[in-house]
Amino acid sequence: MTIDIIPLEASNLEIGGNVRRNPTLICAPVMADSVDEMLVQILKAKAQGADLVELRLDYLKRFSPDQEDLEVLIKRSSLPTLVTFRPTWEGGQYGGDEHLRLATLRRAIELGASYIDVELKVADDFLKSIDGVKHENVKVIVSSHNYENTPSSEELGNLVVRIQAAGADIVKIATTALDITDSARIFHVLAHSQVPVIGIAMGEKGLISRILSAKFGGFLTFGVIEAGAVSAPGQPTIKDLLELYNFRQIGPDTKVHGVIGNPIGHSKSPHLYNAAFKSVGFNGIYLPLLVDSVAKFLKTYSSPDFVGYSYTIPHKVAGLQCCDEVDPIAQEIGAISCMIRRPSDGKLLGYNVDYLGAIAAIEEGLRGLSGLIPTAGSPLAGKLFVVMGAGGAGKALAFGGKEKGARVVVANRTLDKAKALASKVGGEALTLDELGDFHPEKGMILANTTSVGMKPGIDQTPIPKDSLKHYSLVFDAIYTPKLTRLLREAQESGAAVVYGTEMFINQAFVQFEKFTGLPAPKEFIREVLARNT
Repeated sequence: MTIDIIPLEASNLEIGGNVRRNPTLICAPVMADSVDEMLVQILKAKAQGADLVELRLDYLKRFSPDQEDLEVLIKRSSLPTLVTFRPTWEGGQYGGDEHLRLATLRRAIELGASYIDVELKVADDFLKSIDGVKHENVKVIVSSHNYENTPSSEELGNLVVRIQAAGADIVKIATTALDITDSARIFHVLAHSQVPVIGIAMGEKGLISRILSAKFGGFLTFGVIEAGAVSAPGQPTIKDLLELYNFRQIGPDTKVHGVIGNPIGHSKSPHLYNAAFKSVGFNGIYLPLLVDSVAKFLKTYSSPDFVGYSYTIPHKVAGLQCCDEVDPIAQEIGAISCMIRRPSDGKLLGYNVDYLGAIAAIEEGLRGLSGLIPTAGSPLAGKLFVVMGAGGAGKALAFGGKEKGARVVVANRTLDKAKALASKVGGEALTLDELGDFHPEKGMILANTTSVGMKPGIDQTPIPKDSLKHYSLVFDAIYTPKLTRLLREAQESGAAVVYGTEMFINQAFVQFEKFTGLPAPKEFIREVLARNT
């Protein structure tokens, strides 16, 4: 199946000067050993911006429904309460008497809980038992949890009908995402249901279901108070929902972007782009996308609202193969790092911004050299441009240098790979060992794309220091550490240096403008990257 967007009404509530674009609630699971600890967690949840708390009674060590524990939790909560007493047979912690468990949920209704959660397996009997007792302002959530997979759309639709027929005020379906495309079936349920639905695909591959529930009309999503303290796999923190993903500003028409890779949890890109989108008022979100099959992902999320992606390891080649049109340089390099869905016809356009970011950084460095007269063309034009490394980044730099009119030399550990790349850019090939004695002229430009000098091998360098006196500028794609031994020795030899971080900053400028059609807020992006690298 593919995802299409169903128009939904946004709530347009004002929040701190921003228009809230969705009514989806953020619910904080409260899981603690004692009532006192739970009360502390409730205060933290409120301070962080949650709308309600889920009281997970099954986590309490010495809970007694006959005593005042439940009343204290409900009456003293500073937020609306959702009471859950999850049994072990539905993935919870409670393994005691079932009659006592259901009696506790009935007591929660009497005490004024805002919501209670009861499992589909016992929902019929439970709802019959509260007939005439339930208060109008108490809503019953009937839930179903699947810890193995995500069923088909048809099966999920039938499940919603069963839960609704049981008498649910709110339907809850939690499945397990085995692939990122499983969330599409959850979105389909959210967008087409006529009753309030909580729809979640659990696990890291289901993260997007928790965030984009706001786009597709989910009743609530779960956000944890502290990272790692989750009641189900894949839950983000309240802080990340509100500050990283700008959850309140996600609406039915929000444009979806993300970084496609595997693994992807380490990526800092969401920090950069979401902050930049918000700074200019662009209605978009940028997500980490843990993708196994690029083709399957793109086929599933084919809606016009899924508009742009960054590509990282290992999917840059697979991304190119899925493009309808590819930028000529990206085609020559054989990989893309950016994909845009063209609004007019939905075609997927592929670009390689690796070379754009690196070349722009080098050009800026050359323009900054004292005494350099500004020209209309590239300051790389006519320069002898030595690229160390013939891998993906090396290819990007070599083709980028060729496009700018530089005379390209490729130096690589193995000569065959250097020759193969050099032949494509009309350049010369050397081994890295030969590079130390290569100095046909002064004022050359050197770019390192190898991993020599990267943490933990920070004492290594790909070229002898004595050779660096022949170069006017040295660029190192490594950014951990920022100042590599190569760059330090280049400075000591009198060359200008360009840090690897500058490449990523320039990539960000280019991608931001492709994603939004707006000028990049360059100083703001620099500040965000400085805070997150």
